[in-house]
Amino acid sequence: MNAPEKAVSIGPFENTSGQTARQPKIWAPMIVTREQIEAEVERLADEPLPANGRRIARIVHPEASDAMGITPGTDVQIQVLKPGEQTVPRRTNANQLEICIRGGGLLETDGGFRVGLHSVSTLPPMQSYSHRNDGRDLWVRLTYSNTPLLSHLRALWEEDGEAIGASETEGDGLTDHQREVYAWQNAPDLQIGDAGARLRGYEYLTDIPVVGNPPLHWPFEIVSEHLSKTAGDGGRTIMLLYHPVTERRAGTTPTYFATMARVPANSAPFTGTRGHRHISASINYHLTGRGYSVVDGHRLDWKGGDLLLSAPTWSEHAHYHSEEGTTALTVQDHPMHIALGSLLWQEKMNGPIFALGSQRGQTGYVSPRTTGE
Repeated sequence: MNAPEKAVSIGPFENTSGQTARQPKIWAPMIVTREQIEAEVERLADEPLPANGRRIARIVHPEASDAMGITPGTDVQIQVLKPGEQTVPRRTNANQLEICIRGGGLLETDGGFRVGLHSVSTLPPMQSYSHRNDGRDLWVRLTYSNTPLLSHLRALWEEDGEAIGASETEGDGLTDHQREVYAWQNAPDLQIGDAGARLRGYEYLTDIPVVGNPPLHWPFEIVSEHLSKTAGDGGRTIMLLYHPVTERRAGTTPTYFATMARVPANSAPFTGTRGHRHISASINYHLTGRGYSVVDGHRLDWKGGDLLLSAPTWSEHAHYHSEEGTTALTVQDHPMHIALGSLLWQEKMNGPIFALGSQRGQTGYVSPRTTGE
């Protein structure tokens, strides 16, 4: 009888010598219809109220495995509150933004506000928040967050019950003098050479200068006034909901931008046969209208109330509205990729690939869309 072969072990290494250049692994586009969303809302509303007050359904892409989301890095949840109900305060290290798709209520946080239909709000990391439905209808929200990415990194942190407005500096054991002396302003900061390299003290890592990140709110009735209303009126068809905390990353949260777009009825349609592509993944929620998108050769017809993964990472996509036009919220993990230096953008499929934020950006952006090139 032959002795079994011994297993060969090379330790915690994988030999990748000579590995060829890699490209993004593109997911298929995905649409969740208004009817599917409405049915899920009714199912959630029929459930007993959980102890934490959160009736939630996560939208999961068929290709998701480890971290469950509509993209590998983004979660979209349907959240439902009945009249008179309130959620237990929660805080998390995830970035979140929400759009109200039915009813309304109070977002209670450190500087809260009333949320109405199609309004967009941010829920900053590590700030406790709660939702309270003081109306007569269901309050339904779509909540976007980077929890799948954090889960994949094994870095997601959540806590229920933390008082709204609580200060983390309480009970840290430091005196005011210690907080002042052992701070980044007093740490070494030395120039190394003439090209810009520096040597800095550890305080620069643990006491990072704060850029204020309050929760913000964009009421739809105000945003709507700044969008084009009739075909040919010269108004803007797309506007960024900008939060100053994102600075040059041009976002609504440090992870996402949200734009509100309106193409008025009877506007000239896009007549091109090719689209564009970018590394950031794009999710469209269509408030109104009708049309279709072509994503890597797949046609997806959409209407008001549909949620569409309209541009999986690095997929070619183009959008074609009908005569009735459309209004849509687009959420894209654009700011995150700017921070990573990984934001590639190709406006024309036979044109250059730009690394936005690291190289000179895409100019003349509107022209290809209006000339049909």
